[in-house]
Amino acid sequence: MKIGFDAKRAYNNVAGLGNFSRRTIVALARQYPNDCYFLFNPAEKKPLFTAPENSTEIKPEGFWNAFPNAWRSYQITSKAKELNLEIYHGLSHELPIGIEKTGIKSIVTIHDLIYLRYPQYFQKIDRSIYDLKFRHSCRVATRIHAISEQTKQDLISFLNVPEEKIDVIYQAINTLFFQVCTEEQKLTVLDKYQLPTQFLLNVGTIEPRKNLVGLLNGMLLANLKIPLVVVGKPTHYIREVQQLIEKHQSDLKVYFLPGIEDVDLQALYQSAVAMIYPSVFEGFGLPVVEAQASGCPVITSNISSLPEAGGEAALYIHPLNAEEIGQAIRKLMDETDLRESLIAKAKVNAQRFTANIYARQLKQLYNSILND
Repeated sequence: MKIGFDAKRAYNNVAGLGNFSRRTIVALARQYPNDCYFLFNPAEKKPLFTAPENSTEIKPEGFWNAFPNAWRSYQITSKAKELNLEIYHGLSHELPIGIEKTGIKSIVTIHDLIYLRYPQYFQKIDRSIYDLKFRHSCRVATRIHAISEQTKQDLISFLNVPEEKIDVIYQAINTLFFQVCTEEQKLTVLDKYQLPTQFLLNVGTIEPRKNLVGLLNGMLLANLKIPLVVVGKPTHYIREVQQLIEKHQSDLKVYFLPGIEDVDLQALYQSAVAMIYPSVFEGFGLPVVEAQASGCPVITSNISSLPEAGGEAALYIHPLNAEEIGQAIRKLMDETDLRESLIAKAKVNAQRFTANIYARQLKQLYNSILND
C-alpha cells in the first residue's frame, strides 16, 4: 500500500500535533514495513523527526521553496497523483485542495473543535481560518478519523458531518511511559530540576481551559501544603496563576517546568503522588493515559473526553468545583487502598492505547476505504 501523510507537524512541531504525527507514522512503519510511506514536509527548518527507513520525504522544489504553505495546500495533490498514492492522510485537520478529484482515498484526523466550543480562547482571524480548513477537509475526505467519541459528537453537532463518515480511533502514547524507572533515574531527574521528593503533578499548556487556577484554589480550600509541579508551556494565563500564588505565598509552593523531554516526564509521573488534570474540555487528554501507564494515580474531570481516556481507573471531579478538586486530592493522599486500586486499574486501562493497537486499527480503516 502506498500512503501519503501531511508531515508538517511531524517535522516541525515539538509537542501536541507533532508528537501525534510522529507516533502515527512510526507506529505504522514499524508494524507494516512492506507498505510505502510518503511524508510531505513543506518546511525548511531543522527537522525534529528522522523518517523511518521505509518512508520517503517529499519537499517543495524550485519556485515552491519560497511558498511552503501554498505548496502544502495546492501542490501536494498533483504530487500525490504522480506518486500513485492509494491513501492520503491529513494528520492535523487539513487536506490539500483538489485531493477529492484525484481518485486517491483520503482520511483527515480531527482532534477537537475547541475553536467552536470555546471561541473566546481564539482570535477572530484564527477562528475563521480554522473553520475554512476544517469544513473543507470534512467535506472532501473519504472518511474522518476522530480521536475520541467526544470529537465525533462535536463533528456531528457543529459541522453536521454524517455519523457513518466518522471512525473513532484512540491515539497511542509513547511506549516510554510503560517502562519502569529505577530509583536512581527518578532521583537524578528530581535533582536536575531541583524538585522535592513528594509533590503533585499537573501536565499541559498553562491556559484557561486547563484550569490551573481551579486546581490551586482546590488545594487552598483543602489546606494542602504539598508542592505542585506544573509541566507545560505558559501563555498569558500564567499571569493570573502567578497572582494567585503571590497572594498565598505561605500556602502554595509551585514549580514550573515549561518544556521537558518525555524521558524526564516519565520519571516525574513515576515520582508524583498523583497527576491532577482538571481541564474544562479536551479532545482526548493524553496526560491522563501517560500518567496511568506510568503507575501514577490520576484525578481528572468528569466531562468531555476525559472519562473516555481515564476509564474506570481515575478519580473524577467536576473541574469548576474547586472544593471537590481539593477533597479528591485529600482523599487520594489519605486512602492507601484507593491509591493502590487506581494504580492497578490504570495499568490495565493504559493498554488500550498502545502503538500496536493504534496502528492495527488505522490499517483496518485504510483497508476498509480501499475496499469500499
